Amino acid sequence: MSAEHDIIHYEDSGIPQPYHLVKPSVWPLLGALAAGLMMGGAVMFMHKTKIGSLDLGWGWPVIGLVGVLAIMAVWWRDVIREATFEKLHSPIVKIGLRYGMALFIASEVMFFSAFFWAYYSAALYPPAIFGGVWPPNNITETVDPFDMPFMMTLILLLSGTTVTWAHHAIVHGDKKGLVQGLACTVALGFSFSLCQAYEYAHAEFGLKSGIFGSTFFMATGFHGLHVIIGTIFLAVCLWRSNRGDFTKDSHFGLEAAAWYWHFVDVVWLFLFISVYWYGSR
Repeated sequence: MSAEHDIIHYEDSGIPQPYHLVKPSVWPLLGALAAGLMMGGAVMFMHKTKIGSLDLGWGWPVIGLVGVLAIMAVWWRDVIREATFEKLHSPIVKIGLRYGMALFIASEVMFFSAFFWAYYSAALYPPAIFGGVWPPNNITETVDPFDMPFMMTLILLLSGTTVTWAHHAIVHGDKKGLVQGLACTVALGFSFSLCQAYEYAHAEFGLKSGIFGSTFFMATGFHGLHVIIGTIFLAVCLWRSNRGDFTKDSHFGLEAAAWYWHFVDVVWLFLFISVYWYGSR
């Protein structure tokens, strides 16, 4: 669809042009302050820093986290209103949203690349202080890749098929299939998080077990955080689907959630091969 066609279409519908000029909002400022309090509070907590006689301990990062979650909720609420009630997401605006989501996922690729770099730097060239071998000598037992990790792999691969089912359902106007596919995906995402919690609780090593423990828990832990975020993302899409927000021609929120979930799936496959399989040899 050409830009000229879009402009004519939106002029006919009473909207002067197809681009969305966002209204002034206080959420970016408040979100930045809350994020600064969360991260700064975490540093203060770890270093046991006080502000005069005021010492909230872990209260600072918790207050910041609550603030970040609240800002996320109201900010995305506004975006949903713009898309559904105000009808401001024209085809050209949706292109911009797709570019934004693609760039966000690209930044996440760089984020996980740093963890893989750190892992392989230690695994391929083990430090002499840890015996020059991988896993290091202080690690008596690693996680069996074909025990719980393999089950978690099957769960994520299955969830990738169910979210694709949901996407294809809405493309063909099947709202019942959309809801069923999203419900299955949310349930599988929650199941993955439970399995990972069980795995962490029964691991024979911890975050402080040298370079092996730190790289293992940082890589798999941040992936687990992304699974939780993706599950919440999909749960919101499920709620919106029940409300009737998504249509055959307008469902970018679901597409963005599906892209994110497939990215999480791919990262896990690399983690399974690198951290679990190679790391247990």
